[in-house]
Amino acid sequence: MTAIQGAAAAITGAASGIGRALAQELAARGCHLALGDRDEAGLQAVAAEIGKAKRCKVTTHHVDVSEPAQIQDFAAAAIAAYPDLNIVVNNAGVALMGTFDEIDQAEMEWLMNINFWGVVHGTRAFLPHLAKQREAHIVNLSSVFGIIAPPGQTAYAAAKFAVRGFSESLRHELWAAKSPIKLSVVHPGGIATNIVRNAHMGSGITDTARRTESIERFDNAARTTPAAAAIRIAEGIERNEPRILIGFDARFVDVLQRLLPAIYWKVLGGIFSRRARPGAKKEV
Repeated sequence: MTAIQGAAAAITGAASGIGRALAQELAARGCHLALGDRDEAGLQAVAAEIGKAKRCKVTTHHVDVSEPAQIQDFAAAAIAAYPDLNIVVNNAGVALMGTFDEIDQAEMEWLMNINFWGVVHGTRAFLPHLAKQREAHIVNLSSVFGIIAPPGQTAYAAAKFAVRGFSESLRHELWAAKSPIKLSVVHPGGIATNIVRNAHMGSGITDTARRTESIERFDNAARTTPAAAAIRIAEGIERNEPRILIGFDARFVDVLQRLLPAIYWKVLGGIFSRRARPGAKKEV
């Protein structure tokens, strides 16, 4: 097991969503925190919430994970604050709305720099320090779209599949080297966060109603709260789970993709379409 009580963790994307909820959950379990995000107001708010309980120390750090130098600075500051830091959560991520012909290369690179390269650079920045600890854990956030690839998600799915492949290969390298570092890759299903509301629109999208439709579709599918996702991730860390699936939807599509690897969308496409219809009820 990786003990959370008394540990210290660095979390990117900690100002909102899963990152914020995970910061609160780890703090409740007695873990000291170095929280990173571009949203400094959000960081201060979550740090203040955690600070009220006075269970752990919290530091906040401005970091844009698309900038490797800022990730290096974050790692140096976090390690200076917590010399025994032994948990790193590469959580920061963004969404991009549009089919492949509606997003341009610069937009796709913007997403990849955050969702994929942010994970890689974050892992690289902390890895030498983690290797010196008695026990350590890296948590990389992929997605249910790192298991399946729906239409309209060419950029996002590419990044999340890449996070999955990178993480699994690195885990096997760490195991072969008898490293003290464990690595979990997380595949959340629909989590009730603002990621779709904050999504960038592809430059080729001219139908402004698409954003509203996408938000409604996401709200119908988002069955899991960030707090529930955070509990699941914390349990996965404690149990050294290599793969953490969050939500019934993630578990369902994981099985379906294994059974129908080439044609799973024939099944899922109909489900997604029904949820997108006006008046569709959210399943529980």
